Amino acid sequence: MRILGWLSSLLLACCIAFLTYTFEKGPPRGGTGSPIYPGDGPLPRGGGRYVVGLPYEVGGRWYMPAEQPQYEETGIASWYGPQFQRRQTANGEWFDMDYVTAAHTTLPLPSYVRVTNIENGRTLIVRVNDRGPFVGDRIIDLSRKAADILRMKNKGTARVRVQYLGRAPLDDDGTDLAAMNGAASKRLFATQTLESAQRPLLADASLVTGSVSKSSETREFGIQVAYFGNAENADRTRAKLTDIGPIEISPAATASGSLFRLRIGPLSGAEQAQAALDRVISAGYGDARLVPWESTL
Repeated sequence: MRILGWLSSLLLACCIAFLTYTFEKGPPRGGTGSPIYPGDGPLPRGGGRYVVGLPYEVGGRWYMPAEQPQYEETGIASWYGPQFQRRQTANGEWFDMDYVTAAHTTLPLPSYVRVTNIENGRTLIVRVNDRGPFVGDRIIDLSRKAADILRMKNKGTARVRVQYLGRAPLDDDGTDLAAMNGAASKRLFATQTLESAQRPLLADASLVTGSVSKSSETREFGIQVAYFGNAENADRTRAKLTDIGPIEISPAATASGSLFRLRIGPLSGAEQAQAALDRVISAGYGDARLVPWESTL
């Protein structure tokens, strides 16, 4: 009996240790208690580490971070700023409320998402590098700068659509993000009515970073065309787009099963990538997305 009791105690201890290791209590983001960037100089952009993370609990609700290549959701966005300024984010970057970043509860970090303000049509690609929001059913927490560009800062919240674009490279100093917003801006100018000549629905690259570095013209980009339920459909699409650039079809595991992802690349520089993307969209694939090549891997 003593042996059985000892074994039971050991089993219980192992279960507690396993659960403690497998799940986290509290948000992965340190919030106002997280480290502050040392020094008074400008905050570095990029860096940190790539992380999906363990399931965690906040306010009695569990969140399950995961790779979600087809993530698209509509809901309420909010924004955060001064109280988190210069503090460390969930993946080890430094929060800059004057840069276009965001917090999300379950998407991989860092990653790129397209946020569309449904209330006014404005859209912006942002870098997700933090966890949150943890208020009600809000689906994304934007930096002050992103909220301002999307014209929702004064109101505080807005109804938005969030579309996952792919992993973000750790070393993006802002030039890749600027290039993607610049490419999206060109498409938007061609397809939507502007509010005015001075107020485009999408901020141009200078609003995202202050200026566009020439390095965006030397980086490699890719076009994420679509996901397919079977290889035959992916092959038929490959045949339609084969003259645009190198095409790769690869399997992708999702919550709903295995799919086949078709992407074009690598393409050298934002200008070549934009021209190729325009051709893909003209061929009937309006959801095609331009991302840095390494983020499509």
